[in-house]
Amino acid sequence: MIRILFYVLIVLALGAGFAWLADRPGELSLIWQGQRIEMSLMVAATLLASLIAAILIAVWLVRVVWLSPHSISRYFRARKRDRGYQALSSGLIAAGAGDSALARKMTARTRGLLSADQEPLIHLLEAQTALIEGKYDDARKKFELMADDPETRELGLRGLYLEAKRLGANEAARQYAERAADKAPHLPWATLAALDYRSQTGQWDEAIRLLDQSRTAHVIERKEADRKKAVLLTARASEKLEADPKGARDDAQAALKLAEDLVPAGLIAAKALFREDNLRKGAGILEKLWKQDPHPDVAKLYVRARSGDSASDRLKRANKLEALRPNNAVALAAVAESALEARQLPLARSKAEAAARIQPSESIFLLLADIEEADTNDDGRIRHWMNQALKSPRDPAWTADGVTAPEWLPVSPVSGRLDAFEWKQPVAQIAGPIEDGTPDAADEAIRSLPPVAIVHHRTEPKDEPQPEQDVTSALPSDAPRHVIEVEEKPEEPVVKTIAVPAPSESVIVPQTVKTEPKPVPAKVGDGKTTADGKPVETVVEPFFGRPPDDPGVREDASKPLEKTTFRLF
Repeated sequence: MIRILFYVLIVLALGAGFAWLADRPGELSLIWQGQRIEMSLMVAATLLASLIAAILIAVWLVRVVWLSPHSISRYFRARKRDRGYQALSSGLIAAGAGDSALARKMTARTRGLLSADQEPLIHLLEAQTALIEGKYDDARKKFELMADDPETRELGLRGLYLEAKRLGANEAARQYAERAADKAPHLPWATLAALDYRSQTGQWDEAIRLLDQSRTAHVIERKEADRKKAVLLTARASEKLEADPKGARDDAQAALKLAEDLVPAGLIAAKALFREDNLRKGAGILEKLWKQDPHPDVAKLYVRARSGDSASDRLKRANKLEALRPNNAVALAAVAESALEARQLPLARSKAEAAARIQPSESIFLLLADIEEADTNDDGRIRHWMNQALKSPRDPAWTADGVTAPEWLPVSPVSGRLDAFEWKQPVAQIAGPIEDGTPDAADEAIRSLPPVAIVHHRTEPKDEPQPEQDVTSALPSDAPRHVIEVEEKPEEPVVKTIAVPAPSESVIVPQTVKTEPKPVPAKVGDGKTTADGKPVETVVEPFFGRPPDDPGVREDASKPLEKTTFRLF
């Protein structure tokens, strides 16, 4: 475009010059070797311009003839180069499509048309072709050659890194990623890989420094970089908590500024503040987390913030959490647990049932079983709740790559990925029928709760009647009652299995004790009588009798039960 404009300006200048001469006519006289030559000024100007043009044309012709061999060779060289680049492009496309035969053919053609020193992409084509054909050693050698060349260093390191990951050589992959991150910190894959490796080895300071560099270079988005830095600060605070509570508090609070919903950071900050006897500020951090998303760990730490509190004081703190987030299953469960410890069993039962209606889960029904044991100690009702726990969904847990952990971890133990753990329901193999966990299922479980079995012993009248103890006084006022009358016979004792709670667990463990024998219930109208001729009274079995597959049922009730040591879970 500039050249055309230049030509136009020259033509305009010549036209303007000739027009100026035409407006000013004159005569030109020239005497050369005794001859006088006269002509007009316009003719003289035209002859001068024609002479200059002829000279330029003659120079161009001489230059073309003189440089023609070089021009011809350059033409054929350019044509060969174009054919080589066309073969290289076709080879890369074939390698990407997985056509090893065509890729190998294009590689040989490219080698004949182009030089590897002239075009480094030939190494890439050869490496990709070797990978398709399964020649991994040849591909690794090509990647090493590319890593030594400054123009293809990043590409070679990327290939070596992927090959090391494929072979499971994590140490070699880490070295390639570190090398690429040092040479080219703007590469996202190198930065993220080096960050994961430094996190796996616990090099939190180095990982934070690398993350800051990548953030400055705009390799990682700001939101993602803030989240990862918060996780790294939380991990470093977790290591400092025992030896340096102040440093752990500072790191945890810095992490909360970057990610306000990071529960592990809030827990560490609160623990550090509690160790410094700063209960008000620590409780404020937990309350802020609780308002965002109720978490069982937050509730547990908040309720037990002060070790010297009584069970009633812990119940008050649990009630405060429920006031902050009413109608929440986690809050109701926290109140129920605290009420159970304070021996306020009606309150514990009502809160636990409300939590089960909102969000049925395994832990809620196990808590109801503990409450039932403390309240009525009825085996049938306890087993009913435990059966519901077996059929209910599992509780959320810290899960990463299909693995659950009792506590939050910054790095996945499976893949080594940073910030992999999430608070969610773990995925497990289904071993039995699992209910949907809907409120209707919880209501059905509560409605189908068996009544409390009350055994009343009827004895023969004696000379001095003894007052009978009212065994129903210890039961809740709203508990259903079902009376079973049996005869007492002080014959030989039999062995009975009762369910008692195992220490520090909500699991029922059968133990064997000796009790007085009970008569075998007779059927209605069987006509049997006792030794003194009196008819045997019919024994009414409770309608919630144990199912045949219950482990506590024996085929023959007249035989003593052998001692067993099994667990339900």
